[in-house]
Amino acid sequence: MSYLSELRAVWGSGVLVSVGVSVLIQDEQGRVLLQKRGDDGLWGIPGGGLEPGETFLEAAHRELLEETGLTCPDLAPLPLEEGLVSGPQFYHRYPNGHEIYLVGIRTRGTLPAAALEGAQPDDSGETLALAWFALDDLPPLSSNINRASMTVLRARAGLPPLPLLPFPDAPPIGEHLMELRRRVGPRPLFAPGANVLVTDDMGRLLLLRHGGTGRWTPPGGSLEPGESFEQCAARELFEETGLKAPHLEPLRLYAGPEYRFTYPHGDVIDNVSVLYRAHGVTGELTLPTDEIHGAAWFGPQELPAEDDLSGPLIRAMVQLWSTLTAAAPASP
Repeated sequence: MSYLSELRAVWGSGVLVSVGVSVLIQDEQGRVLLQKRGDDGLWGIPGGGLEPGETFLEAAHRELLEETGLTCPDLAPLPLEEGLVSGPQFYHRYPNGHEIYLVGIRTRGTLPAAALEGAQPDDSGETLALAWFALDDLPPLSSNINRASMTVLRARAGLPPLPLLPFPDAPPIGEHLMELRRRVGPRPLFAPGANVLVTDDMGRLLLLRHGGTGRWTPPGGSLEPGESFEQCAARELFEETGLKAPHLEPLRLYAGPEYRFTYPHGDVIDNVSVLYRAHGVTGELTLPTDEIHGAAWFGPQELPAEDDLSGPLIRAMVQLWSTLTAAAPASP
């Protein structure tokens, strides 16, 4: 049983956040590989949900093999500006009534057109047919995830975007991960979210002392259904610090087994987090009294010890900041 199916067994058909990967394959003519889907009879790109312990790239290779029987050696994630998937437009309601918001990343690779002759989808019924399509002559597409992905490829080819299908407003901000946790217990759960690097005029990094772990972390937290990664970053930055940033620059997407975190009370999360760098920060640093127990600014040589940082994800983010800071040109 897949991760999402296990959650459905206790959650029912209501909205879930599905962490997944899209696989964009093009041939030597620039045509895109599409599958005719078994659930709605429309066309879309291969792809699907991550399983615990997988990276996005591992999931992309697995989904491509399952849905087409093909392998693609040069498959790679797209740059974040093109590749990130999140936001209210990626709501989807399946014919069986299950509702999801898709979040994740797009990958892209190339195969010769003749590779399709050896395609052998598995027997799950997900794929009814496979075909190459020119980007200016696409078939009826299933859902906004496919329309948005085609727009990415069309932009590269100088073609206009495809219009999105209508979608509902995102639900009000709540405590989705906490509510899900109450249903499933301490088992590993994907925790998509965002963190923000904030620096002061002296180039020091803002870190917060998290009440739940007692360790240091950049501002950030979990994404709510219908939020984009950037909206999550902006909301968490304001909730935890009172600060705002008119521009949030995506730096890196973190996902994979090395970023699993176990809380002191035993709950396990598989982090899927986008790290942003804040530009033009305004406001006065103001901490919530319940969640954050302190804040401090750290120079590159003053950072907390690794054991005082809140897990492998936060250690990797702080290390990236240190690397970027060391590589930045010195101020005149």
